[in-house]
Amino acid sequence: MQLKNDLLIRAAKGEKVERTPVWLMRQAGRILPEYRAVRESVSGFIELAQTPELAAEVTIQPVDILGVDAAIIFSDILVIPEAMGLPYEMVEKRGPWFPVTVSTEADLKSLRIADGVDDLSYVIEAIKITKKALNGRVPLIGFAGAPWTIFAYMIEGSGSKTFSKARAMLYTQPEFSHKLLQMITDSTINYLKAQIGAGADLIQIFDSWAGILPPNHYQEFSLKYISQICDAITEVPKTVFAKGAFFARKEMADLNCETIGLDWNMGIAESKALIGPNKTLQGNLDPAALYGNAKEVETATKLMMDQFKGSRHIANLGHGVYPDIDPEKVKVFIQTVKNYQ
Repeated sequence: MQLKNDLLIRAAKGEKVERTPVWLMRQAGRILPEYRAVRESVSGFIELAQTPELAAEVTIQPVDILGVDAAIIFSDILVIPEAMGLPYEMVEKRGPWFPVTVSTEADLKSLRIADGVDDLSYVIEAIKITKKALNGRVPLIGFAGAPWTIFAYMIEGSGSKTFSKARAMLYTQPEFSHKLLQMITDSTINYLKAQIGAGADLIQIFDSWAGILPPNHYQEFSLKYISQICDAITEVPKTVFAKGAFFARKEMADLNCETIGLDWNMGIAESKALIGPNKTLQGNLDPAALYGNAKEVETATKLMMDQFKGSRHIANLGHGVYPDIDPEKVKVFIQTVKNYQ
């Protein structure tokens, strides 16, 4: 299907664009009252994500309400461990929790490599429904968590400030760690290819816990596996967003991907110098800037746009939009990007 608005795809590929495309991480979510209404109609987050018609509905809401240049499928990075045989629960106000974790070679025998089609059929179905409903208005982004981030949850069992169990594993059981990371990587490649087969126009890899690793471990236990995914996915443009991995920006320039996402702590001029002109940069307004009044949001957005001027850029925040931010401020951010000359 021909896209009516293909700004995001062209910007990712470094082609000429009439204006900078804009979307937000976590745009399909709690900032919108329309999303909260759908969420309240089911038992919780997981049921919503596993009901394709509802996942498609909340995926499209930001396109209709906020005017973003892309939709991103409503799902969760932790569907991969579940598909591998390690189910999780979403605990209100606490986040994800795994009743069972992985810690030994024997535990690996209870896991499988996900095929991405049958064991994650609800995501694939949601993508098909969304693509049909969007009718080519904007591209649809598919996504997955980076293997290290998924590994961290599978070992730790929940979110953590330090992920000390997962990090300890890299020191004490490196061979086991590599085996599990490879299983996650193979599952993720299958999953992303299934998303693309269902209609995803672009994919993003989220390395949410990149910043807690030292640089040598990041190279060995994260970037190596992200690189495998980037090499395996050849059908659509790829974005890598590694939060906190400011120390790896130079190495990210060598990844086989089109776009590198910057968090709000990564200086724009420095990032451009480290990554070079052959990648599109995505980001990176501080999400907290959207707590300001309309004029302040506009000023902050223009300041960001000025720094990216003349280079390959997709406008976004430096992380997901915070759930208590006023949607009207989000609209100011989006409109300022669209109006920017």
